[in-house]
Amino acid sequence: MKKKTYILYAILAAVLYAISTPLSKLLLNELSPTMIAGLLYMGAGLGMSIVGYIRMKTTNHTYKKFTKDELPHILGMIVLDIIAPIMLMIGLKTSLPENVALLNNFEIVATSLLAAFIFKEVIPRRLRLAIIFVTLASIILTVDDLSAFTFSLGSLFVLLAAISWGLENNLTRKLSVNDPLMVVVIKGIFSGLGSLMIAFFLGEFSLNVTYILMTLALGFVAYGLSIFFYVTAQRELGAAKTATFYAFAPFVGVCLSLIIFQDIPQLNFFIALILMGLGSYFASTEKRINA
Repeated sequence: MKKKTYILYAILAAVLYAISTPLSKLLLNELSPTMIAGLLYMGAGLGMSIVGYIRMKTTNHTYKKFTKDELPHILGMIVLDIIAPIMLMIGLKTSLPENVALLNNFEIVATSLLAAFIFKEVIPRRLRLAIIFVTLASIILTVDDLSAFTFSLGSLFVLLAAISWGLENNLTRKLSVNDPLMVVVIKGIFSGLGSLMIAFFLGEFSLNVTYILMTLALGFVAYGLSIFFYVTAQRELGAAKTATFYAFAPFVGVCLSLIIFQDIPQLNFFIALILMGLGSYFASTEKRINA
């Protein structure tokens, strides 16, 4: 398969994920952040299980089986996929969805830096420039009022989610030689169960069937299919480079959020938008695919 196809997978993963931010904001009116986080991943796991069953009946695919040496990466992936979406939903509950959509780009920074320092991937020059611009934009977005310089607690939760997903991306990279679909099923079902158990013990569990089904469906599309394409892209592109193409997601999320909620963003949003645009440009135009 050509590298351009894997790049297309990475971009498709970004676009599918982008719809989760504004729609999750709407769901937060009826369900708790912890429960939504659990249902999104559960929807991904259950939906991709059905896809996997259909694939098993119709095609002959062979992938490397999981081994006990990969168990630490699997457990780490599951734990981080419990922490990250809960942090994101808490941040989303108290923040503008378009700000959250942009802040999701900090996942590029976290993934790339962790890939470099822990997993020894090389960060080329243009990607380093992208990291600088995205970091500056993220700092600006964490400030509620530039004149008073007060920090937004919701934005800090979103950044913590991005950092958690950055580490999780690198752990998932170690599993990308396995069946990408099974990686999604494992992280979806077990991370989803973990978050739902937390929601139950916190007394935040709801039996609103309509919103539960809606959230499960959103999880299948925005998390399940997105993660499947993301892990598939990682097999060829590596963790750092795949994350750079995820830079398309925030801008799609911003457009949807502005259309749905019709908010008028503050000045810091527009400054950050320009910086994020520059960062995304440098990230996506880096020619060294296997960085």
